[in-house]
Amino acid sequence: MTQDELKALVGQAALHYVTPGDIVGVGTGSTVNKFIEALAGIKDQIPGAVSSSEASTARLKALGIPVFEANAVGELSVYIDGADEIDALGHMIKGGGAALTREKIVAAQSRRFVCIADESKLVKVLGAFPLPVEVIPMATARIARQFAQMGGLAQVRQKDGAPLVTDNGQHILDVTGLQIADPLVFESQVNQWPGVVTVGVFAHQKASVCLLGTPGGLKTLEF
Repeated sequence: MTQDELKALVGQAALHYVTPGDIVGVGTGSTVNKFIEALAGIKDQIPGAVSSSEASTARLKALGIPVFEANAVGELSVYIDGADEIDALGHMIKGGGAALTREKIVAAQSRRFVCIADESKLVKVLGAFPLPVEVIPMATARIARQFAQMGGLAQVRQKDGAPLVTDNGQHILDVTGLQIADPLVFESQVNQWPGVVTVGVFAHQKASVCLLGTPGGLKTLEF
């Protein structure tokens, strides 16, 4: 199966976790786009969605799925999103699509996090994928130095020759050279650094389930 077919497989499978009558939390990225396409097929069964990015909001609305502001609704039954890496306990690295802050907010608002990914995202230790960290621009250099003390190399993500600006008006540092052996401790530690908006380790908001697309078909991991 191609990468596109694997993404479509897990996107379709995620519909089983959508409760008719409930607003669904929707993430961001190419795999989630397949889920959004699948969700359009049952849009008459749900009131709508809470979205984690402007890009997903536009895609949902284009398919006729109403989008609610997070503050306008209560707890969500499920949040469905992808991951850049996921370990055997359901801890993840996310933020390759620059939407990590809103993704973490919607994940925290949801009872259950269903991760949809292909099997290449399953790793033993987090950190091979560059760790995204959303930062307030004036703190960029100091936060980069703090990562250097950990053995990491932090670089400002660029777009069209200038620092990428997130939906929240901030910048992103991508950090390489890390091995995150204890994701919970790491997330808590980096969250305390002044100027960090969100670190892309999702350990406190980890996955409840991972739907993994493999050449042999769908594999379901429960955490």
